Order: sequence, then structure tokens, then C-alpha cells
Amino acid sequence: MNVMVKANRRKLDLKSGRVDLSHGAGGRAMGQLIEGIFHKAFDNEWLRAGNDQSAFMVPGGRMVMTTDGYVVSPLFFPGGNIGSLAVHGTINDIAMAGAVPLYLSASFIIEEGFPLADLDRIAETMGAASREAGMPIITGDTKVVERGKADGVFISTAGVGMVPAGLDLRSDATRPGDVVIVSGSIGDHGVAVMSKRENLEFDTDIVSDSAALHGLVAAMVEATGASIRLMRDPTRGGLAATLNEIANASKVGFRIDEEAIPINPEVAAACELLGLDPLNVANEGKLAAVVAPEAADALLAAMRAHPLGREAALIGHVVADDNCFVQMATSFGGGRIVDWLSGEQLPRIC
Repeated sequence: MNVMVKANRRKLDLKSGRVDLSHGAGGRAMGQLIEGIFHKAFDNEWLRAGNDQSAFMVPGGRMVMTTDGYVVSPLFFPGGNIGSLAVHGTINDIAMAGAVPLYLSASFIIEEGFPLADLDRIAETMGAASREAGMPIITGDTKVVERGKADGVFISTAGVGMVPAGLDLRSDATRPGDVVIVSGSIGDHGVAVMSKRENLEFDTDIVSDSAALHGLVAAMVEATGASIRLMRDPTRGGLAATLNEIANASKVGFRIDEEAIPINPEVAAACELLGLDPLNVANEGKLAAVVAPEAADALLAAMRAHPLGREAALIGHVVADDNCFVQMATSFGGGRIVDWLSGEQLPRIC
């Protein structure tokens, strides 16, 4: 429930409205669903913070917890599968609070008739990803539903982690003058999944960027600490949705430079072929960070020294803007507003 819903003023039609795919897409429609149903029913201070995870005090310090569901189609894609994606996505939500990931849970809803060989492959990949990240899966649940009721397999996860003392990354901490840094090329995951889904072939393989980011985050925190205002992993809705969420939470605007945003040429070409905007395409191994300007060089150096941050780039800065607009200087010398989509270009992407 991490969409900044205050930007969405139109209410749901609770009398005759129906859920559609746009309500799970990370854009305006999802914000309206969360505001109109879940926030209203569950309202509390933790949900109101609008983060990818919630922090709370325990005797040992400050802990964070997150939960997520994975319904990606197809289940296997270049660079990963639903199992590794579930581990990486949960870890990354924990890591965006600057936290050290500790433990995972996993719940499987499996369709009758699903091949055991595929389930074994998913579980093995998931286990390997959790062990590599040092975040073991310590509990879980399994349900089987009738044929035709689950589209193969769905996975739900939950994760917990601990925040280092003195670190408090908040969704409303951004202020004018801060700068925006991304850890690398955007759009890889969404295009990799879509190319597999549509049986598209390109001259070079486009591979999902799915990866656990906690190691990169630890290096960033060690280098600049409290100078980092916040971090986000731009998954559903892509970088555009992430920047709009932050802008609305902090009541600021962004000005970004299109030419500064790293995009793999193959991904850019595929997006042009498919009619997609790379800024709206999901990522599963990248992050966006807002940092105080005086710490930008140190943060970039730390990120570029890490394997998952070699392509890190400063793409823009925060400005005062009562309208909370994200504005982009285009490569053609003009400008445009980068809005978040009402729905999503690519459903079932994670």
C-alpha cells in the first residue's frame, strides 16, 4: 500500500464500481483503490506514512516489515522467475528503509495440474536467492485450488529487517535543492517480461534486472548516512510513478533531464517498437535515491563502486512546486510533464 494516495482526489464508485487491472498497477487508479477502501478500513499511523514498508520500535531497536504478492506472467522470463523475483522484491522493500534484511515468509497458491518440475525449479531458485542474500525463508504456507483458478502459481511473501541506529528515511523528507540519483538503467525487467510474453526476438537478449539491493544500500548508507532523504525501488509504474509518489508526499516538484537517465539501447528500441515509455516500465533491481546536494558526489562514488550501481547517474533535482509536478527536459530541447499513468502499460509484471 505504498502509493501516495493524497494525489488522487476522485473517489471510487463503491456502489456499482468493479475492480479492473488498473487497480493493481501502481498508478492513480491503484491510489484511489487504496484510499477509498484499504486506508479507510485499516487507517493507522504506519499506513499513512505511505512507504513500501512500515517501521516500528522493538526492544532491540527499530524494525521494518513488508509484505507483497507475485503474479508475474510468464512465470519464467530472461533473468529470473517468479521465485527469485519474490525474494528480490521483498528484500528490496526492506532495503529501501536502509534496513538489514533478516527473515522471509512465503505462501504459495498453486493451481491443480501445475507441473511438479516447474514448482521444483521455482522453489530451488527461490531458496538459492534467499541464501545468497542471507535472508532465510523460515515459515510458509501452501494452498492448492481447482484447475483454472490460479494461473499456475501465485506467491505471497513477508519480510522483516532492522534499521541501523540513527537512520530514518521518510517519504516526506525531500526538500528543494536535493538531487535525484538512480542506480542504473531503467525498464529492463518490464521489457524482458513483455518480450517473453509476446515471443519477441531482438538482436541481443534483454534480461530482467531482478536483484537484491541490500548490499548496494548498505554501501550507500555507510558512505553518506543521514544525507540520504529516502530511497525507492521503481517497480510497478516505473520511475515516473516513483517520482510522482515522492513529489506528492513531500509537496515538492522534480526537474529531471531525459539525457541523464540511463536506458539500455536495446530497451529503448524495444519500448519504441512496443509503444511504451521507459519511464513507466517496471524495474526489479534498481533504486532511486533523493539525497542532500552536498553528499551527491560521495553517494555516486559509493554506488559506482558496487556491482549493482556501476551505471548510477544523477538525473535531476528537487524544486519548490505547489502543484507537485515532475518536469523533464527532453533530448529535443523541450520539456514535458512526467505524469503517472492511471493504469499500467504492462499488467502482471511482478
